Amino acid sequence: MPSPGSRRWLRYGLVAVPVLLVMAGGAVAFVLAHSPHNVSHPNVEFTSPATTPPPKQKVAVDNFSWPRYGFDAERTHYFPGADPPAPPFHIGWYFQDFALLEFPPVIYQNSLYLIDDDGSAKALDKRTGHKLWETKVGTLAAASPALGISQGLMYVALLSSNRNATQTQVPGNGVFAALSMKTGRIAWSKRIPSGTESSPIAYGNAVYFGDQAGTVYSLNATTGQVDWTFHASGPVKGGPALWNGVLYFGDYAGRAYAISAATGHQIWATNTSGADFGFGSGNFYSTPAVAFGRVYMGNTDGRVYSFGARTGALAWATSTGAYVYASPAVANTPGLGPTVYIGSYDGRFYAFNAQSGAIRWTHNAGGKVSGAATIVDNVVYYSTLASRTTTGLNVRTGNQVFTFPQGAFNPVIADPGAIYLDGYSTVFQLLPKGPNPPGPQAHRAPSPPTQRRLSPTAGKRRK
Repeated sequence: MPSPGSRRWLRYGLVAVPVLLVMAGGAVAFVLAHSPHNVSHPNVEFTSPATTPPPKQKVAVDNFSWPRYGFDAERTHYFPGADPPAPPFHIGWYFQDFALLEFPPVIYQNSLYLIDDDGSAKALDKRTGHKLWETKVGTLAAASPALGISQGLMYVALLSSNRNATQTQVPGNGVFAALSMKTGRIAWSKRIPSGTESSPIAYGNAVYFGDQAGTVYSLNATTGQVDWTFHASGPVKGGPALWNGVLYFGDYAGRAYAISAATGHQIWATNTSGADFGFGSGNFYSTPAVAFGRVYMGNTDGRVYSFGARTGALAWATSTGAYVYASPAVANTPGLGPTVYIGSYDGRFYAFNAQSGAIRWTHNAGGKVSGAATIVDNVVYYSTLASRTTTGLNVRTGNQVFTFPQGAFNPVIADPGAIYLDGYSTVFQLLPKGPNPPGPQAHRAPSPPTQRRLSPTAGKRRK
C-alpha cells in the first residue's frame, strides 16, 4: 500500500522494470500488447454510438463550465464544444504558482479554480490570469477540485493538513473542505484521518470521493454531513465516475466496483486479471471513464481494462509495457469509431478500440506518461514525466501536431476560446493564433518562463 511519498517515488522512475522497458523501446511494448494474458470479449455490454452524432452545442466562453476532473460526470476527458480551440497556439497569459501542479484546474464562467500540491486553493480570472483569491487549506494535495455550482462551493481533497517541526508531512491528517467560489472562505471541512487524493465529484446535493483507508464517502454538498460510506478492499486513490445513478471506481487491492450513488450499496465488484511487475493482483490508481455502456481503467499490472457497466463482466484487458497510472480519455472519434486514449509508463501513448481492446495506434511518447490525456476536437493532449513537455496528437492517426515545453502530469483543460495548460508549476492560457482579441486577453506574456524543476528533497519533505 504505497504512501504518498512512495507513490511519487514510483512516478519519478526509481523502478527498474519500467526503465528497462523504455530502453528496450517499442518492440517490448508491442510484445506485451500482444500478450497471451490479453482478453477480448467485444460484445460484452457494448452500446454502439449513433451513426449520426448529435450536433455539438455552442456555448459562450463566459458561460462555460468544466466543473470536475475529466469534464463530465463520466470522466471522459472529452471537450464537447462546437468551436473548440485548435493549434497552432500562442500564449495569452501565464500564472507562476511556485508549487507543483499535479492535477488540472476546473472552470466556471470566467474563473479557474485550482489547488496545488502544497495545499493552497486559488481562483484565477481566466481572461487575464490574475489571482482572485487564495486560501491555505492544508500542506499536501494531489487531486483536482470539484465545483458545486448550485451551492457556490469548491470542494478540495487533501492528503495532509499540517507538517511537524521538521517540515515532514504528518500522516493521518487529511481533510476534505468546501470553499466559497467567490471568496475562498472555508464553508465547512471534514477530517479524513487517512488522507485523500481522490478527485471529488459533486452532483446534485452530494459530493463523492474516496480515501487512503478504502472508504468512499457521500457527503451533503451544502453542509458536509455524511450521507453514507462504503468500505472497499484497499485505498481508493482515483476519483469515482458517475453514470446513470451509479458510482464506478477502483482500489489499490486490484478490485473495480459499482455502487449506488443514492445509498452506497454495492452493485458489483470484480478483480483484475493477474500480476505483472511484482504488484500482486495489480492496483487501480486510474480514475475510470464510463462510455458506450463500459467502464475503462488503467492498472499497475500494465493492462488497460474494460468492464461492462451494468454487471462488471470483463470485456477486455490489453497489456502495455509497464504500469498504467493514467486515467483514460474516451470519445467516438470521427473516421475511427469509439476509442480509448491512454499513456503508460512504458513510454508510449496508446489508442485502443473501445469495443475490443485492439490497439489502433501507438506513439512513442519519449518518457513515462503518468497523467490523463484530454481530447479537444481532433487533438489528444498528454504530458511526460521525463521531458516535462506536453504533446498533441491527431486522434485518428497518432501523428504529432503540437508540442509545448511545459507539463508533467495532467496537462490540459479547455473552453471554447482557449486551452489551459498545467506546466510543472505554471498555468498557461494558450489561444489559437490569429488577431489578438480586444479586452483583457490583449495583455500577453512574451514567452513562457523557464520550467522550474523541484529537487528530490522537495518531494521527500512531503512524505
